Amino acid sequence: MSSFIPPHAVCVPFPAQGHINPMLKLAKLLNYKGFHITFVNTEYNHNRLLKSRGPDSLNGTPTFRFETIPDGLPPSDANVTQDASSLCDSTKKTCLAPFRQLLSKLNNTSLSNVPPVTCIVSDCVMSFTLKAAQELNIPNVLFWTASACGFLAFVHYQGLIERGLVPLKDMSYLTNGYMNTVIDWIPGMEGIKLKDLPSLIRTTDPDDVLMIFAIGEVENAQNASALIFNSVDDLEREVLEAVYPTYPPIYTIGPIQLLLNHEIPPDDNSMSAIESNLWKEQPGCLEWLNTKESNSVVYVNFGSITVMTEQQLVEFAWGLANSKQDFLWVIRPDLVIGESAILPPEFVLETIERSLLASWCPQEQVLNHPAIGGFLTHSGWNSTIESLSGGVPMLCWPFFADQQTNCWFCENKWGVGMEIESNSNRDEIERCVRELMGGHKGKQMKKKAMEWKSSAEKASTAPNGSSHLNLKKMISEVLLTSKNHMG
Repeated sequence: MSSFIPPHAVCVPFPAQGHINPMLKLAKLLNYKGFHITFVNTEYNHNRLLKSRGPDSLNGTPTFRFETIPDGLPPSDANVTQDASSLCDSTKKTCLAPFRQLLSKLNNTSLSNVPPVTCIVSDCVMSFTLKAAQELNIPNVLFWTASACGFLAFVHYQGLIERGLVPLKDMSYLTNGYMNTVIDWIPGMEGIKLKDLPSLIRTTDPDDVLMIFAIGEVENAQNASALIFNSVDDLEREVLEAVYPTYPPIYTIGPIQLLLNHEIPPDDNSMSAIESNLWKEQPGCLEWLNTKESNSVVYVNFGSITVMTEQQLVEFAWGLANSKQDFLWVIRPDLVIGESAILPPEFVLETIERSLLASWCPQEQVLNHPAIGGFLTHSGWNSTIESLSGGVPMLCWPFFADQQTNCWFCENKWGVGMEIESNSNRDEIERCVRELMGGHKGKQMKKKAMEWKSSAEKASTAPNGSSHLNLKKMISEVLLTSKNHMG
């Protein structure tokens, strides 16, 4: 009788907070279902995690190990999000060789208690892993950690170029009304404007690194064994149907945090120590919310990449103050471009009784707290789907990449969001916050958000829920098909 050798999944997130979080959740799910996991961070982010979570935080467990590869950028001890353009260019050009070496090390039989690698689960924008998987003849599933609507928009970048719509003729096209050009040929997005498509098209350079990178990565995705989306069938059905015909099998397994919370029992502590926040969480946020009335607090967080000018910070501050609402505001140390994020002392004094300012917080728990009535967000996909899962309506201030598209869908398709223009002043921000928390539109958005919450819960927790079933199918139909795996 042969001894059981567990399958071994190597998980490779793109090295940014919004990509690491969902990949770690997926890795935990796979580990709970019997997979040995090797989770691969870049050396830079590995060091940031040790600073954030303590020297023992990445020890893992016997079946959940952490490894690193270099990102190809100059060494740095900074504790900030790296430049997206440099990171995309560098990972694409330099990461394959060290990744091959890592796989070779993991497959070295002298390593005790580490079974041979049987599959790779990598971020869709780390598609260099496909070559390594092909060489080992093992499946490589790509995980698109952003929205399906964002993915479809990137798929149609080439069409925008062929029609002469991008790159822009000159930078005046950002402000002369050109960005209001309606795009009516992307399925599921009828009526969307250029300004609502992912922001990487806002360039005059036909060889722009980020735009070319995005086009290349969504093309590479056609060579994957399968694609995973952190989404719900009902939420993005039209978009998913437009992607299905030209791509490998697609499995929606979102919201991944609901699936994780449902699949792994609350009394199972083996995974609780393995976390992924690159910033140290400030204690006391949930305790402060416990003192507040239901639906009374605005949660404000612009994510891990968004930056703003000092003037924009001040306008948001006074808009929030003048709304007279209670608010919890997460302000990263690197939120303001090139300097520390310092708020006016008179603002701090005026709002001290009804505000909590934090450097980072456990967002998922905050959005599920009954005191939260609305979310002022940058519309990153993790924030968007966590807000929908919590039944929380949104004010959207999109900054980068697919955030503009997520914002458009929140407002125009899902009925849960309102956009704040990028140059809004304090009066406009105050008006929007008041509408979100007590206006007619705010109440309609809350009602829709609660409907989407119910839909998300059904998909991930019901026995026949689409996401629940899709995870099972993806494991059996794709990840366990490797010739390396022996049962």
